[in-house]
Amino acid sequence: MGAGARGDTNGTDDDGRPKRTGTFYTASAHIITTVVGSGVLSLPWAISQLGWIAGPMALISFSLITLFASTILADFYRSPDPVSGRRNYTYMDVVKVNLGGRYNKLSGIAQYGNLVGFTTGYIITSANSMVAIKRSYCFHKHGHSFGCHTTINPFIIIFGVIQIPNIQELSMLSLHTTVMCCCHAFIGLGLSVAKVAGRPHVKTSLTEVFIDGDKSNTNNLWTTFTALGNLAFAYGFSDVLIEIQDTLGSSKPENRVMKQASLAGISISTLFYMSCGLLGYAAFGDKAPGNILAGFGFFEPFWLIDLANIFVVIHLMGAYQICGQPVFGFMESAAAHRWPNTGLVNHEYAINVPGYGVYRFTLFRMIWRTTYVIITTVIAMMFPFFNDIVGLIGALSFWPLTVYFPIKMRIEKEKIPIFSFKWVWMQTLSMCCLLTSIAATVGSVGGVVKFLQTFKLFKSID
Repeated sequence: MGAGARGDTNGTDDDGRPKRTGTFYTASAHIITTVVGSGVLSLPWAISQLGWIAGPMALISFSLITLFASTILADFYRSPDPVSGRRNYTYMDVVKVNLGGRYNKLSGIAQYGNLVGFTTGYIITSANSMVAIKRSYCFHKHGHSFGCHTTINPFIIIFGVIQIPNIQELSMLSLHTTVMCCCHAFIGLGLSVAKVAGRPHVKTSLTEVFIDGDKSNTNNLWTTFTALGNLAFAYGFSDVLIEIQDTLGSSKPENRVMKQASLAGISISTLFYMSCGLLGYAAFGDKAPGNILAGFGFFEPFWLIDLANIFVVIHLMGAYQICGQPVFGFMESAAAHRWPNTGLVNHEYAINVPGYGVYRFTLFRMIWRTTYVIITTVIAMMFPFFNDIVGLIGALSFWPLTVYFPIKMRIEKEKIPIFSFKWVWMQTLSMCCLLTSIAATVGSVGGVVKFLQTFKLFKSID
């Protein structure tokens, strides 16, 4: 069967791999699960740093840029023809085919470094939610003025241990995590509405927040830049778009289905973000916490807040697996190519697990994935501060993966003339996003340095 065939009826697709069964609905669920991760919890804080005008404008801008980039990428899943060409299985494959080896290596560093950052961020967020559950009960029992101090490291380890038995079937997992995502987002939304109705006099700003009323305060500049990084992080799914598209069945052109799924997924995510971000800001004002569910903007009803945090943990357990799959697959494919006759790498074992079915694994896959979980867990224990890490990940990944590579591939493929109108506006968009990413990186690094200085001062006093 030629590369342009659309598959057969013998259980395999045109590339000899097991027949893909993904649909518009599963792809949309994958996108929502990936996009609406830990980023949604920091949106009220990000909006509070930017104000009523710049906050929503930045949020909508990031959503439109991400939608534009995803539309470009969807047409590169198959090459050279977007409907009948040969499949590209990963983001790196797409860049290699269209731009060459040097860009392929750069995209790999950006993509897999970003995914490591995402999974590490999910560990930190989940551990914060587990801490919040424990502290919430303490506050309910002893009163809101009680310290209830709890260390985060044991909960980071708990999350890491749960991730070690790796899940390979992602379709149902993605749907379950999407449901969990909707549940905690709606609870946060409902609590914000109740807070606005009960106390509508909080202070908000049309523009950015001025720390301690000082418009020249450098901290204000850092937090504004960090807020931009948080918003960029909130739309980070371009690096797994090709992998999601590779799950789609070939009964319909994958690029068309993926564009529809991207529109649906980003639209639903943006609706969540606007609702949670704006209502959260209206509820808390300029003093919005960095994490609305784990930062104790709410104390009561404690059982509902605990339930929301449980949903966050379950959601991010699935999101960790989904974002980790490209990293797992890259190393496993490289090992299989390097050592094709080694049993450690290629011999597959099957175990019948009650309630799950047949669990298939190789020794290398088990060792590598366990090692990866341990590494990300240790990184999370070293840097357990939420907003600055989220902002840094978003800042470092947004421009290269969401903007630069898709635009450059589009220009190269269509041979857009230099200095033509289309070339100029696409390059202008890329440059603006680059400057935004640089600013967000600077702000997030400044926040990390400030945290470390504060931590060092606290330890010296102690």
